[in-house]
Amino acid sequence: MAADPPRTTRVWTLPNGLSMLRLAGVPLFLWLVLGPEADVWALVVLMASGATDWLDGYLARKWDQVTVLGQALDPIADRLYILAAVVGLAMRDVIPWWLAVSLPLRDVLLWVLVPLLRTRGYTALPVHFLGKAATFNLLYAFPLLFLGDGDGTVAALAQVLGWAFATWGIALYWWAGLLYAWQVRTLLATTEPRRRGAVDA
Repeated sequence: MAADPPRTTRVWTLPNGLSMLRLAGVPLFLWLVLGPEADVWALVVLMASGATDWLDGYLARKWDQVTVLGQALDPIADRLYILAAVVGLAMRDVIPWWLAVSLPLRDVLLWVLVPLLRTRGYTALPVHFLGKAATFNLLYAFPLLFLGDGDGTVAALAQVLGWAFATWGIALYWWAGLLYAWQVRTLLATTEPRRRGAVDA
């Protein structure tokens, strides 16, 4: 198994700049969806987010610029885009509110676990491939659901494919969350509590 690339505490790197640009696109995306309902431009922002998501990771590994900040910003940006998309879709009655609430509810579950991790000297656990697969499905589902909010053959096809990706994405999203919770439970059972005042390695 290949070793993880070393992380640094640098802030101003090109990959981190791309991650910050992704974050800046979240309010723009939500405004385009709810304000002028400019779905085409909203999809452009979403696709640009996906492209920069891949590019920042590629450049960070290629240029040895993997940073602590970058590894934190990347999942935050993914979750904010998912949240913005489900809010936009729900407010436009494309998806039901129970579905829109179910995704952030899973993230609330994970945030509740963070203080428990800290008692063992951890701030987070490694991202599982199920979580990456869930994000992949959801970020494909949302553009298709926006395209499906209309009439015609293209809209009907987009709606079918969008719901297929959304169903798998939601299931995997919760499966990954429950797996994460189980990992935290295992860690708590097998690891001694961190002594107060101990210094991280």
